[in-house]
Order: sequence, then C-alpha cells, then structure tokens
Amino acid sequence: MVSSQAPTVRNAELATSPPAWINDEAHDYERLAMLASGLALMRVQVQPLQTSSASAPVTGSGLLGAAAAKPAAAARTIVLPRAPSGTNVHLNEASTVQILLPALPDLDAAQRQRRHEAMVAHAAAHLRHSPARQPSQVLKPMGLTVVSAVEDARVERLLLRDYPGVRSWFSEQLAPEPEGSNLSFTAFMARLDRILLLTDSHSTNHWINKARELFERAAQTHGLEDYAAFRAASSILANDLGQMRVRMDPQHYAPPTLYRDDNSYLWEHPESEANVDQALSVAQPGARPPPAQANTVPDTAPEPPSAQDYEIARFHYPEWDRKIERMKSDWCTVIEKLPGWQGLSQVVEARLPANTRVDSLTLPNARQLDRRYRLRRQWEGDDVDLNAAIEIQVDRRLNLRPDPRLFLRAGKGPRPTSMLVLLDISESVNDIGPGGQCLLDIEKQAALLLAQSSVRGTDRLAIHAFSSNSRAEVNYYRLLDFGQPHNGASAAMIQAVRGRYSTRMGAALRHAGGLLQGEPEGQRTLLVVTDGAPADVDVHDKQYLIEDARQAVQQAQRAGVRVCCLAVDAKADSYVRHIFGWRNYGIAEEASQLVPRLTRMSARLAAGR
Repeated sequence: MVSSQAPTVRNAELATSPPAWINDEAHDYERLAMLASGLALMRVQVQPLQTSSASAPVTGSGLLGAAAAKPAAAARTIVLPRAPSGTNVHLNEASTVQILLPALPDLDAAQRQRRHEAMVAHAAAHLRHSPARQPSQVLKPMGLTVVSAVEDARVERLLLRDYPGVRSWFSEQLAPEPEGSNLSFTAFMARLDRILLLTDSHSTNHWINKARELFERAAQTHGLEDYAAFRAASSILANDLGQMRVRMDPQHYAPPTLYRDDNSYLWEHPESEANVDQALSVAQPGARPPPAQANTVPDTAPEPPSAQDYEIARFHYPEWDRKIERMKSDWCTVIEKLPGWQGLSQVVEARLPANTRVDSLTLPNARQLDRRYRLRRQWEGDDVDLNAAIEIQVDRRLNLRPDPRLFLRAGKGPRPTSMLVLLDISESVNDIGPGGQCLLDIEKQAALLLAQSSVRGTDRLAIHAFSSNSRAEVNYYRLLDFGQPHNGASAAMIQAVRGRYSTRMGAALRHAGGLLQGEPEGQRTLLVVTDGAPADVDVHDKQYLIEDARQAVQQAQRAGVRVCCLAVDAKADSYVRHIFGWRNYGIAEEASQLVPRLTRMSARLAAGR
C-alpha cells in the first residue's frame, strides 16, 4: 500500500513543479483497496495516480496505444495486472493487482468518493471477468473503442448480477443523454453506455437499438460469460458505424463515461505503428497474418496452425418439402461468417493461364424507359414534337415535302442496378481440373477481377459465398458488401475462403435475396456460381433440395430480384433449367471457361438482358 505520509512540498516549489504524488488520505485508499479486493475476489492494491511522468514507476498503455499516465489522461483509472516475476514494481507483493486512481481535484469530497467507488467497482469487474492483454493490432481505433465499450457493459452486467446494489454507483455517473441532432462518435458512445446499463431506457436511434438487440441476444443465447459472442456483436456495430460514415478522431477522443478506466488492462498494443493493420478485422485474435515486407512476394503462403471462421449472426429460414408440398418454418439456420485468415502474407494480383481469353469487364450501362429522356421526330409517340410541327408548316408553305415524323416518345435512361455474386464453396470446388487448377482458385480469380473492374453498369456490387453442413449450419460469407470499396482487406477476405462441406442452395438463396431486397429500387440481380446440384449430408432425396432451390428462386423473383446461375458442370442442364428457368442460366463445361463466361454473363445482366 502507499505510505500514509504524503510527500511535503514547499509553496515555492509548488509554483515551479508539479507534485510527485496526488495528495490524498491513505485510509481512503485502504478502504477502496478493501472494496476492490472484495468485489474482484483477489488481492487488489489501490494507489493514487502519479502525474509526474519523469518519476512514474509504472505506466499503462491507453485505449488507443498512448501512455495512460500522461497528464491529459489523469482523469482515468489505470488497472495494472499482476506483474511478472522479477519485474521491478513498487508493490508490497509482486502478485498483487494494482489500481491507480486519479485525484479528481475539481470535485468536492462527497462527489470524489462516489466517483472513486464507481471507478473501483468497474475496475474490479474487469479484473474478475475480462481477458487481459488481447492483441489490439487486429482492430482500427473505432473498432477498438466499440469493442471496449461493449466489454465495459458486459463486465458491469456480470458484476451487477452478483452485487445489485452497485447499480446506483454506475448510473449516477453516466454521461447525460446527447441531443438527438448530435451524431458525433462521442455521442454514439454516450448513448451506447446508457442503453446497455439502463435497461429501461429508450432511444430513437436505429444503431443504438440494434446495439441493445445484439447485446441482449448474445446474453440470452450465449450467456454473459461468453466474451467471443460479444466481441462478434461489437464488430458488427463498428462496421455499421463505418458504413454510416461516422468519423472518429483517435488523437482527441475521450470516452464520455468518466468512471470507466482507460482499458489498458484489456489490450496489448504493438511496439510500433507499422504493425497496426489498415483494415478493421473481426477475425480471431492472433489469426491475422503479419504484414508483408515491401517488394517481397513469397512463392508460397505459409499455412497457419489453425484458422477458424468468425461468426457474425444467425438467421432462420423455412424450407420447401416437396413430399408434403408445404414450407417447414424455421427449418434452416444460416450463419453469417467472415473467413479465418489463412496465413496470407500478401494478396498478389490474380493471374490466369496464358491461353485463357478474358473479355473486358467494363460492363455496359443498364437502361430503362424514362420520361425524362424524350426522343424527338418519331413516327409514333404519346406527344407532338412542336419543333417538327413548325418545320412541317414551313415546308408546306415552301411547297416542300414535309417530314411526317412529328411525335415525341419516352427514351431509355440509366437504370440503377445492384448485383450480388454468390459463390458455391462446397468441398467439390477443391478438385483439381484438367488445367492443374481447382475451381476454388478460379472462383477467387474471377471474384477479384469483378471487384477490381470499373463496373460502370453495376452501381453496387457484392460478392458472397456459401456452403452447408446440414440444415443447422448453412455458412454464409460476406466477402465484399454493397457500397464497400474494394481494397486489400476485401481482397484478402476473398483469398481466405476455403472449400468445405455441401451445397444447400435454397437457404443461401433466401438469405441473399433478402439482402438484395434491402437495396435501392432498380434492377436487382443475384448471380450464383456453382459446380453441381444442391445437396447436403442430411438429405438423401436428390430432388428435395432442387425443388427447395426452385421455390427460393420463385420467391425472390416475386420480390423483384432476378436470380441467374452460371454452372461449371457439363451435365448441369438437367437441374439448372428447372431451378432458374430457361433464360437465366449458363453452363461452363470446364473450370477454365468460368472467367470468360462470367464476364459475358455479368455484362449481359448489367445491361438488363
């Protein structure tokens, strides 16, 4: 514990240099240490935060990697875990956890006591329930902040479950509700802190309500103890903020809830900024590969010891039973995932065999009738072209033969389009073809070419993939989403997918069709790339999943989504025409034909043909 005698400083010295230690009564910190030890169920030592950086014995690394003991951060608690053996720290026992509390000189004695109690209780919740020193380089600053805020709420819920009387300590210290017109990142975080702690509070903001829904769903489905489930929910929320174009200034951001610590206990930051990844990753901690060295292209990418997919959310869909001729409600579970990184050290440019002919991927503009575009001098139409009528009168006066084309009609203007390319990544795509390449590699090359091309006709492009392992696990990978710019992160995501399991197509079509229905009105197209008929391990009737996929296609078409298929299967005609209709499919007899056929089919669909 800190000595009961605070250092004495003369008045003249106070005018020229800051004190070495915050002046506070030792018995207050002893009381807070007993409180922390009781809540955390371990020996905890509470000390005043040292503000003089020159003589600081220990410092933490703050939320965004900065030193937490800097004067600018002196209003935040610092939680230090047990020091390794042999480390020189100023503690009575090396195995004791240490909490450093700020002085809060601007508060009166009663307010300071309540703030310190809330700080200690929150820090004890982290010590008891949070995993320490998670790698932070897999997250951008915004993602790191959102994950930390959700983790703060999770551990507080766990602490309140055991000690309900602590709730008032937290609730009275929350930041006030921001004004509805305030859409800054700090305002979003203040609303998030309130909605997750005060369960009876309400918000009109869609993102805040979604945050509460995801949080409560994770708590009910997985339990508050499941850190990974809440980490997945946090990643979804951070991604949504990015899509909403909410801006964050990491250098000047300060969390709005003042009793919470700087979260240096949660994260282990890289030694240099060169290790910080450029893209927000929600892969498993430690599974993301290190960045490649400049001008270095390895011949082969090293295989990781393990790479697990990262689950985002689950959805339930019906399935058509052809024998009873009715839908079985909530029969299939679609699991949205992001692929586990496969040890990729660098995403190299896709290379195709020299004898492969690839058409231009610059797709034409789709057009539709639009009365804003008027065609003049037509043989027939819905209005009279006044200029042509005047010229006819002039010609008649001059005894000339007039041009009888004097009508106006609507022309065709640009048509907004959204195209979703859905890749089949079942186990069969790993088979090596005659050209020495497996279909999975060619699918990746085709997807990268689509994403890299200037797709003028397709205003919005998405690339997803699917496979299935029975009706309880239809894996759905969102590799490139609508409106997301194609960059190194999305290219690595496409390269990271693996071919596994089976092809339960109907559930994937229903999920993809639902995503397309959320797109702006216009031409909405779903293009499926597959290498075989629908099948799964728990279905033995060969026609069962074919009929279910046909029902899913018809359901999407009734909702205004055109569904097409490109099958890499010489015998595909027996099932693709039945599923997709006679105009909505194409067949590539060999895997080497996939890229040129996909190019031509994408151009045709983008043009609305």
